[in-house]
Amino acid sequence: MATLSVQAVRPPPLTSTSDPPPLFDGTTRLYISYSCPYAQRVWITRNYKRLQDKIKLVPIDLQDRPAWYKEKVYPENKVPSLEHNGKVLGESLDLIKYVDANFEGTTLFPADPAKKEFGEQLLSHVDTFNNDASSSLKGGVVQQASSAFEYLENALGKFDDGPFFLGQFSLVDIAYIPFVERFQPVSVDVFKHDITEGRPKLATWIEEVNKIDAYTETKLDPQEIVDRFKKRYLVLRIS
Repeated sequence: MATLSVQAVRPPPLTSTSDPPPLFDGTTRLYISYSCPYAQRVWITRNYKRLQDKIKLVPIDLQDRPAWYKEKVYPENKVPSLEHNGKVLGESLDLIKYVDANFEGTTLFPADPAKKEFGEQLLSHVDTFNNDASSSLKGGVVQQASSAFEYLENALGKFDDGPFFLGQFSLVDIAYIPFVERFQPVSVDVFKHDITEGRPKLATWIEEVNKIDAYTETKLDPQEIVDRFKKRYLVLRIS
């Protein structure tokens, strides 16, 4: 089983005092922040397809980001972005599809028409899921997030040929897991609520995703997630 101990050494994030890499020199670069769930999606995809030697990871410090990133790399000035073939692309859901379609390695979206259609439905719903669950937690009413996680439980019952949304591990799992990774410890630590209670398929899904090195290598420390949530939202609510 994969654990955090197998993580590759993470390069230090680039800051406002860091020089830029040799941009547009033919190297494919994935610009991320270690704490960003959107960037994590593309990072997982890169890892799962074993593209560590093909796509160079470039972490950015979002609290002290270098000016050259906006000026020379990505005018949107956010992560993730992918420098590839002389251009820079953004938006995490677009990027995981792009990496899957344009690089070698295990295909992460099924050819089966029924699974493909359901997969697209789930990808189109992920922002709704994230917004519903996030607003409930931020508002301190964790029970209101129940329908969001019930949606996942029901979706995980669609196919019976594996524990993942489309049976086998896919871009859909990659799209959802960074957010579930953040919601779960906050629910338990702050609100004393287990999002997997009464949801056996969701519990199994989380367990199985945590056996995949490509994902565990990208995880945050759960305590760091909780501490950030408390600092950002509980302090504001008290003050």
